[in-house]
Amino acid sequence: MKAGVAFWIVLPAAALLCFVLGLGLGFPALRVRHHYLAFATLGFNVLVFLFLRNEEWLTGGTFGISGIRRPSLFGLSLDGSGAFFYFTYVATIAVALLLAWLIRSPWGRAFAALRDNPIRAESLGVNIVAYTLLAFAIGAGCAGIAGAYFAALVQFIDPAPFHLSASLTMLLMVIVGGSGRFFGPMLGAALVVLLPEWLRFMKDWYLVVFGLSVVALMIWLPGGLMSIPDGLRLRSALRGAVK
Repeated sequence: MKAGVAFWIVLPAAALLCFVLGLGLGFPALRVRHHYLAFATLGFNVLVFLFLRNEEWLTGGTFGISGIRRPSLFGLSLDGSGAFFYFTYVATIAVALLLAWLIRSPWGRAFAALRDNPIRAESLGVNIVAYTLLAFAIGAGCAGIAGAYFAALVQFIDPAPFHLSASLTMLLMVIVGGSGRFFGPMLGAALVVLLPEWLRFMKDWYLVVFGLSVVALMIWLPGGLMSIPDGLRLRSALRGAVK
């Protein structure tokens, strides 16, 4: 806003800057795993939130930055809600296709091996340090792209939406949908966003029911909703073996 830089320059710059920050944040991941890793990244979230809130000269602090203009595409204005929706929708599909290709590439198979068994992956020649840092950097780069679109959508940005609760919600989306599965976070995001709205008719009790539903899901479906087909196939195979 202060430099008058256009959206089409900000978008790749945000992705690249967050990619570099992701590389730096990935170093703690080399020493911690599982929930310890989640706590490390959440701690970084708190530090970033405090920086955004206190450094008013750069971020505007609690007053934020207003007047963010939406981009135009080939001379066509994207100020309308419908136009910007389809613009964001197409970009989301493009990023999803790119990630789907990445998952099916040799890099993606190395990521899967690293996720399932780091020791076995290293024995097969996977560079654990490089791929761990790259995984963090790619995720951070995608977050940078999303941030650029979010700022253009609301046309105002302040630290409030990036509090610790936002990261916890995103973590919940991954757990509910199923981590390690391409459509898992998407399904989890839809459920975490829509389920509280569907339960609004319960008034003061809807958050209680939502919380109990999440706890029940974690107990009976620790692999998330996307693990249901695998569980059904396993049961079918066990029944066939018994017969």
